[in-house]
Amino acid sequence: MTKEMLLAIDNGTQSVRALLFDLHGALIAKSRVPITPYFSTAPGYAEQDPDVFWQAICQACQQLWTMPGVEKGAIAGVALTTQRCTLINVDKEGQPLRPAIHWLDQRRQPGQKPVGGVWGTLFKLAGMSETVSYMQAESEANWIRINQPEIWQKTHKFLFLSGYLTQKMVGNYVDSVACQVGYVPFDYKKLAWSSKSDWKWQAVPMDPALLPDLVPPSGILGQITPQAAAETGIPVGLPLIAAAADKACEVIGAGCVDPAIACLSYGTTATINTTLKKYTEVIPLIPPYPAAVPGAYSLEVQIYRGYWMVSWFKREFGMNEERLASERGVETEELFDDLVNSVPAGSLGLMLQPYWSPGLKVPGPEAKGAIIGFGDVHTRAYMYRSILEGLAYALREGMERTEKRTHIPIKEIRVAGGGSQSPAAMQLTADIFGLPTSRPHVYEASGLGAAMDVAVGMKLYPDFETAVRQMTHPGTAFEPNPQNHKIYDELFNRVYCKMYERLQPLYDEIREITGYPPRD
Repeated sequence: MTKEMLLAIDNGTQSVRALLFDLHGALIAKSRVPITPYFSTAPGYAEQDPDVFWQAICQACQQLWTMPGVEKGAIAGVALTTQRCTLINVDKEGQPLRPAIHWLDQRRQPGQKPVGGVWGTLFKLAGMSETVSYMQAESEANWIRINQPEIWQKTHKFLFLSGYLTQKMVGNYVDSVACQVGYVPFDYKKLAWSSKSDWKWQAVPMDPALLPDLVPPSGILGQITPQAAAETGIPVGLPLIAAAADKACEVIGAGCVDPAIACLSYGTTATINTTLKKYTEVIPLIPPYPAAVPGAYSLEVQIYRGYWMVSWFKREFGMNEERLASERGVETEELFDDLVNSVPAGSLGLMLQPYWSPGLKVPGPEAKGAIIGFGDVHTRAYMYRSILEGLAYALREGMERTEKRTHIPIKEIRVAGGGSQSPAAMQLTADIFGLPTSRPHVYEASGLGAAMDVAVGMKLYPDFETAVRQMTHPGTAFEPNPQNHKIYDELFNRVYCKMYERLQPLYDEIREITGYPPRD
């Protein structure tokens, strides 16, 4: 039997999917197992039993084997892509020592010893001392080391979710280079663990032996063990190919290996990414993340809790649409699109700045969200559209930063994530960017990107350019409306781009008076 099927396992925030693709990027079969994202034992905490993720993978795979057209013998290899920044401590037997700290966890450990020596002096001169302190406070490793020293002392390996699940599948402590996104001593330029002299070992003190071995994307992590095969049904000995974190896989799954094509992700975190083979910091001293392509970088600007705001609005103000959708037997999203389309482009000047969570540098740690231009004409429909517009404005600003740093004009936009399924959001995006905008031909873009890593890793395609050309293509396309783009262009340049600079002094005053967000 010809082995031309590619198995991708996508461990997201809300669910785990087992996905079977062919070499043309067609989704042959899909199994989805919902998961509870996290539980909370204290305000701001987000944790989960690591076994929840593994059992969901086992269930999703076992369901997949029962579906029509699925032949295990046709599978060439498997790849794993996961949510970023979820971390797990394991003992010498590979057993978790505590619940996983989820990427949505908000605990912090301020007041740590500053990075000293030459590095500390350089950070002071560059105005980056607060950014480094922020990183130290955000580090899960620092929190555990200080607050749970008995756990830290017993820790044999400190793993991202990808590394934990990889060990469950192949029996070795190994992970993909392209899954190392978080507050650990990783050298983003060299795509390897940091050298001994790197300041990150001061910022996040740990024994290098706690970290797994790394393999570049499309490399072989190992083979499926008999135990993993018994639990998942994946054939024994099938190669597990290194892929990348879900955002990076989504980028290539959307077809964005050319730096002139940007990938927008309208998910819980909204992002704009481009793929580049040259190390480039879009925001100085904030590194790009590893791409799903070996030796390449995913230049990312993110709006933390991006499409979370859309979910928030629907939960707080969307009861009427939920009721009507149920009565009419239609999807709720259709009615929300009607809400967007009932409002003119630009929302009659209702402007939203989506900085609900502070950033490392742009925006700064003092940043807050803002809505300006409110008048008696504005209804909840205007507010909903202004949320979508504000996110698109912020990502367009990210695009312009990227273009300025790379000197490569972006000519096309691809949109992935849940928000890509809204035609109204897609059209609005095309209008704000003034560029042709499309979504991938399949919704499961991150799974498709992981499948591409399998295709290249198993030599079914010679390189990623060929894999992208053969396995993905634009789906529904949206051309910018010139009249709407003109309105948006003026609002973006004359209002949005000036909002943060004008409001920043007030954010600083709020921080000084209220103590929120706290200084590290």
